[in-house]
Amino acid sequence: MKILVINCGSSSLKYQVIDMATKNAIGKGLVERIGLPGSVLTHRNGFGDKEVITAEITNHTVAIKLVLEALVSPIYGVLKDLKEICGIGHRVVHGGEKFSKSVVIDEGVMKALKECVELAPLHNPPNIAGIMACQKMMPGVPQVAVFDTAFHQTMRPNSYIYGLPYDYYKKYGIRKYGFHGTSHKYVSQRAAVLLQKPLSDLKLISCHLGNGASICAIRGGKSIETSMGFTPLDGLMMGTRSGALDPAIVTYIMCRENFTVDQMNDFLNTKCGALGVSGVSSDFRDIEVAAEQGHERARLALDIFEHDVRQFIGAYAAVLGGVDAIIFTAGVGENSGPMREAICKNLDYIGVDLDAEKNKVRSEEVDVSKPNARCRTLVIPTNEELMIALETHELIQ
Repeated sequence: MKILVINCGSSSLKYQVIDMATKNAIGKGLVERIGLPGSVLTHRNGFGDKEVITAEITNHTVAIKLVLEALVSPIYGVLKDLKEICGIGHRVVHGGEKFSKSVVIDEGVMKALKECVELAPLHNPPNIAGIMACQKMMPGVPQVAVFDTAFHQTMRPNSYIYGLPYDYYKKYGIRKYGFHGTSHKYVSQRAAVLLQKPLSDLKLISCHLGNGASICAIRGGKSIETSMGFTPLDGLMMGTRSGALDPAIVTYIMCRENFTVDQMNDFLNTKCGALGVSGVSSDFRDIEVAAEQGHERARLALDIFEHDVRQFIGAYAAVLGGVDAIIFTAGVGENSGPMREAICKNLDYIGVDLDAEKNKVRSEEVDVSKPNARCRTLVIPTNEELMIALETHELIQ
């Protein structure tokens, strides 16, 4: 059985075909600049061979059509026939309170997804466009929506209700939702395998650290607290997002800079974070290089990020009442040994004890703790596509 995983952005589309017998991706790719000049599809087979296809890709339906043609191409394809695809799993950013788990997509689900658009106006519309394109191009093939927010629906009201009039929660759905749920769920399950303990017995802190970043406290396999909030803007300072702010700062800047609401929203999401502080880049790799060369603001950006992560770990250790393991995942978490070392500094009080040699690892699933550390430190490469495929496979079975 083969599952096609689709992740649609506003002008991009990532995809993988996963063979459920081996749990391996036999083909994957990226469509860029959908609806823009210079659109392109970069397709790779299971051996890493690359094919670049340039075309006029005006919308997501055209993008899906090109992807399907690439998958069955006699030259660089990975399938003999599209009938080999038994299900399609879609990453959907926001399911609101309507969905606490993945679901097979039907008319009712589509209606609910459209109702969630106001909660994620930048993300849900392209997710919906991808679903509709697949329905058009592959009618009859079961499709599943896997939500970034679903994993966090196990949080209690004292975690997700803000200090606002309660009517705003009832009328507008203003509450903490959390994101990166598919990643946090996947790495927590892998942590249980690495630790050789039942997930139900574990207290974990998952650190998804990339250009977008979030921390999650997981008890018994369930999210009980997370750093992102009503939107993915909250929590840690990220590549271009501000992270948590005193709310009065927003109105203060709007008045001083004469920003409209849309301009302020764009500012907080695209001009702030590590980019805004460092003035160098939103890519932590570039910032690390600049810091090593003596760039003071680059060093400050790294210090702020490390401090933010360490602060959340300390808070979540208190929420959990102890920690069995801290997990580092995503681009920065998986690949930056110096960042992991800096974050874990002064965490010996919860039992963290990093092995400097083991911590040099990049993007491998490994325990980088010293043998007697009470709290294990794990590096686990995330695999959201496989998690989506697993949930899709389970539902269509």
